[in-house]
Amino acid sequence: MPKNSKVTQREHSSEHVTESVADLLAHQEPVDYKRSVLNVTGGEGWDKQKEGEEDLDAERPAWNSKLQYILAQIGYSVGLGNVWRFPYLCQKNGGGAYLVPYLVLLIIIGLPLFFLELAVGQRIRRGSIGVWNYICPRLGGIGYASCLVCFFVGLYYNVIIGWSIFYFFKSFQYPLPWSECPLVKNGSVAVVETECERSSATTYFWYRETLDISNSISESGGLNWKMTLCLLVAWSLVGLAMIKGIQSSGKVMYFSSLFPYLVLVCFLVRGLLLRGAVDGIMHMFTPKLDKMLDPQVWREAATQVFFALGLGFGGVIAFSSYNKQDNNCHFDATLVSFINFFTSVLATLVVFAVLGFKANIMNEKCVVENAEKILGYLNTNVLSHDLIPPHVNFSHLTAKDYNEMYRVIMTVKEGHFKELGLDACLLEDELNKSVQGTGLAFIAFTEAMTHFPASPFWSVMFFLMLINLGLGSMIGTMSGITTPIIDTFKVRKEVFTVGCCVFAFLVGLIFVQRSGNYFVTMFDDYSATLPLTVVVILENVAVAWIYGTKKFMQELTEMLGFRPYQFYYYTWKYVSPICMAVLMTASIIQLGVSPPGYSAWIREEAAEKFLFYPTWAMAILISLIILASLPLPLVFILRQFHLVSDGSNALSVTYKKGRMMKDISNLEDNDETRFILSKVPSETPSPMPTHRSYLGPGGNSPLEMSSAPNGRYGSGFLLAGTPESEL
Repeated sequence: MPKNSKVTQREHSSEHVTESVADLLAHQEPVDYKRSVLNVTGGEGWDKQKEGEEDLDAERPAWNSKLQYILAQIGYSVGLGNVWRFPYLCQKNGGGAYLVPYLVLLIIIGLPLFFLELAVGQRIRRGSIGVWNYICPRLGGIGYASCLVCFFVGLYYNVIIGWSIFYFFKSFQYPLPWSECPLVKNGSVAVVETECERSSATTYFWYRETLDISNSISESGGLNWKMTLCLLVAWSLVGLAMIKGIQSSGKVMYFSSLFPYLVLVCFLVRGLLLRGAVDGIMHMFTPKLDKMLDPQVWREAATQVFFALGLGFGGVIAFSSYNKQDNNCHFDATLVSFINFFTSVLATLVVFAVLGFKANIMNEKCVVENAEKILGYLNTNVLSHDLIPPHVNFSHLTAKDYNEMYRVIMTVKEGHFKELGLDACLLEDELNKSVQGTGLAFIAFTEAMTHFPASPFWSVMFFLMLINLGLGSMIGTMSGITTPIIDTFKVRKEVFTVGCCVFAFLVGLIFVQRSGNYFVTMFDDYSATLPLTVVVILENVAVAWIYGTKKFMQELTEMLGFRPYQFYYYTWKYVSPICMAVLMTASIIQLGVSPPGYSAWIREEAAEKFLFYPTWAMAILISLIILASLPLPLVFILRQFHLVSDGSNALSVTYKKGRMMKDISNLEDNDETRFILSKVPSETPSPMPTHRSYLGPGGNSPLEMSSAPNGRYGSGFLLAGTPESEL
């Protein structure tokens, strides 16, 4: 290279080089710093490496637009929990008062940790395995633990999508099949099914027609073929959405992320027009301020924040790893976090508007049934007509008139009142009946929709919304598995995705046997909570205490073009780790205090009954927790004692063939200046971190010359003495 060239002048100048060197080496093969030398090679080196070029030379896929990426993150974070978990917690933990601890914890735990995951994924441009191998190789087990938890969650989460698919197709009929109890023939007489009569039509349809559930987890009962087919459809949808990576899943997100908002708004408008909707909303948001002093409320709020944003699963890191280096991930973190929060509030409004309507319907039904009892007592002279207020008209009995009559009878017949079997029929009692999860979606909400005009239409919309909410979360969960595995082990994307879905379907058959719902409960309660809490604590510690908060903040400043608020420095370093440690301790105590059991549906009693897990189920339960956490100590031990490579210098990826690095000696002055001094990292997207792959601990290895090829293409240029970049 000529001595007066600009490249040579910069090489011999004392000017500090950081970003330009990173861009220069953007497409070089990552090389162990112990072997880092300046090599000048001929055609022989090129020929030797040309065969592996097709797999190794790559430009990482990117989102087609910022909107597609934001919708993907929203679709992942906004899931079924926003619809059926948040409203229940809000009702249980003080109504409107619950929003205060939730919002506080969202700001001091959720937002900082969500921002942290977005930042490391975008900066290092790897899935969870590659990211944590890079930041702290001894804590590389974080990535593997995330993949295992994603697998466990994906197994049962897709079963819920299968249930929604079943209800979706059953909704195309009028009347809805869960609106009335079925009739069975008893000789020549048709009678109502006993189990349904003793519970309700929607409860019967859920437990008997849908799940055909057994009486306990020990009674397998064989496969439920209807649910098996629905699970196959669910995994087929996930596989088709994931088959091409973000090129296919990104397009799916346009519908799966936006459609639920359309449905929620439609339900809100329709719900507000229903009689009793305001009662439900007022009940929901009436604050019970004393609840704010209860530590249990704060624990449940922290857990909900934690899971609502999808922290620790690896999906957030995977999605952000396809961003450009200069993307404003701080804005993304803030936007997605608060959209998630407002979606939860919107879903709560919808749920309690509909449940307020249902409560009024059920209260009127209670009044009618008890009024008939009172009329019977009046006709048989058990009760005196003098007890009935003169203005009460049994033909048009209101809830207010009934309550007045009920209090008079209770006062006069105080000694024998219980024998009459009269109910108070208070609207407040109906509204206080807490339901969550499948009980809300497949029993309470479906029952309310049977009273809607054009009920099949609303049922189709509701279950299509659940399918899309679940699909968006499943795409993020599966990305938490596929992205790091493809990045690390260089497997073919399509083959691995299909294989993963087929394997998950086969393992998931455990959830579609007649006792499958009990296994769903087990996995939901125990497979993720504790392992994920440990994972996120270690993520926080790895960045803030091992890698260094100051260093990380400086790198964010270089990447974003502005310095993040000092608020993040203190939350990452002190507040979030302490809060997460307290949450982990509370979760362990909760696991120890709460007996490990489940609610079983007893067919003969037509009611739920709490049962303890048998010994073999306890063994599965404990194995789930241990297996999900095992990679953390295992990888640490193996790398601490140098039994395996630390992985920090061997990051690789397999995608479509990207651009080859040009021979710098053939560049014109203008070209080489533009190439070396490029200030926009995204112009030469680097799938590799820039400092650990090239430099030793001191970063001052001497420049050597060799005829042996190195680098991805053997092009002959590798700088070994470059000042270490900040990430």
